[in-house]
Amino acid sequence: MASRFASFKASFTSWAATPVVAMALVVAHAPLQCGREADPAYRREDTPGDALWDLAAAFRAKGDEKSARETLQFLVEKYPSSRYAMAAKEQLAAPASVAPATSATPPP
Repeated sequence: MASRFASFKASFTSWAATPVVAMALVVAHAPLQCGREADPAYRREDTPGDALWDLAAAFRAKGDEKSARETLQFLVEKYPSSRYAMAAKEQLAAPASVAPATSATPPP
């Protein structure tokens, strides 16, 4: 019985030492290292609402109030759950001549 165990131990040791097995063990452990949510301040892509808000700001910066208002209207209609939807509604409710400048920071 001891010789069978020694034979198994020798074959297992040589099998476990291969780079493929080592890599598989590392990859299998990787998901356990990412146990928390990503910080939204460091996100790498904008949502459509973010892009539309920034586009409206760019139109305003160029003096194109009509396009800015159309963009904000589109944002409100198509992305009502966007973090900018309420601010866009407020800007649309204001007369075009006194609409505040659109900022790139999200409303509270």
